[in-house]
Amino acid sequence: MRENPRQRAMAASLARMPDPTGTTEAAALEQELATAFGARRAVAVSSGTAALTTALAACGIGAGDEVLLPAVTVVMTVAAVAACGARPVFVEAAADGRGMDLADLASKTGPDTKAVIAVHLAGRTAGIHDLAAYTRTAGLRLIEDACQAQGTTTGGRHAGTIGDVGCFSLKDGKIISCGEGGYLLTDDDALADRAAAHRTHWQSSAPGAPAGSRLGANHRLAEPLAALARHHLARFPEALALRRRQAAALHRALDPTDGLVPIPPADGEEPNGYSALWRLTLPRPRAFATRLAAAGIPNSTGTHRLTAAHLHPACSGYAASDLPRAQATVDTLLAVPFTARDTEQAIWQRALTIRQEAAAWKP
Repeated sequence: MRENPRQRAMAASLARMPDPTGTTEAAALEQELATAFGARRAVAVSSGTAALTTALAACGIGAGDEVLLPAVTVVMTVAAVAACGARPVFVEAAADGRGMDLADLASKTGPDTKAVIAVHLAGRTAGIHDLAAYTRTAGLRLIEDACQAQGTTTGGRHAGTIGDVGCFSLKDGKIISCGEGGYLLTDDDALADRAAAHRTHWQSSAPGAPAGSRLGANHRLAEPLAALARHHLARFPEALALRRRQAAALHRALDPTDGLVPIPPADGEEPNGYSALWRLTLPRPRAFATRLAAAGIPNSTGTHRLTAAHLHPACSGYAASDLPRAQATVDTLLAVPFTARDTEQAIWQRALTIRQEAAAWKP
């Protein structure tokens, strides 16, 4: 549609305006995040979900497009795809339950496919390098949902810096937190500029899209929260080391335990310790996880009701086929997270409870 003279004048006026956000703490946080994680650019936003929706918008994903993502994911990832008008397409889990099945991914890649989202649940990144190679060959955008993977490295690189853009959460419970917030990491200046414009109603310019030329959203990170995130970022190395010690301590206290098979890191991966991870071989594993939750042991399926996305009631409109490996992967997963408040004594008590409950569990 051709712009009339009044529209052109308004666009020119908006383009000359200074940055209207007045953000100093958020701008400083972005610089510090980019430096900390070895990325060219960081863009601070209001939540981890906002990071995903902003990344999708910056990649030009919208109505009529399809986005491939693992069925082994949280529902919030799916919600971000649906929010931008695209259709989520669920991919089967790999044979070992870690990452996506590339053959299934390739079979579901079609003319409407524009992006793939990798989800690093519990801070694990298995298969990300093969996935990156596939998306480069297929000409697709690769977005990393690294909301649980702050500090995880794979092949010497930080999670969230392998694909085109990585998305992170600053919600309480994350290793870097400020109560609520998020950020994106990318080496693509144009993508970063589009993300920054989208998160503040397109009041700043981006390549090919002057200020005011598009509709955006309000995904700004509030200045007090940015200041708090900077405070925690400065202490990130110590917080990361603590999480890794906590996860290692729980594994030392529990391994081996009948019915719990530890899930080791992938080759070249150093997890952040977000959760200690086991594969449950006990009968009725979801019921066992629920029993642990009732006994005061937080975990992914028992406490947070993690469900394979294609089976989640809210995603029923997107399910196209059975994905038995994804369902089994989620149902047999025991992921026990930590917080900075979990003491060594509390971890040992947690291990004792899990061991006792596993020994008493009946078919």
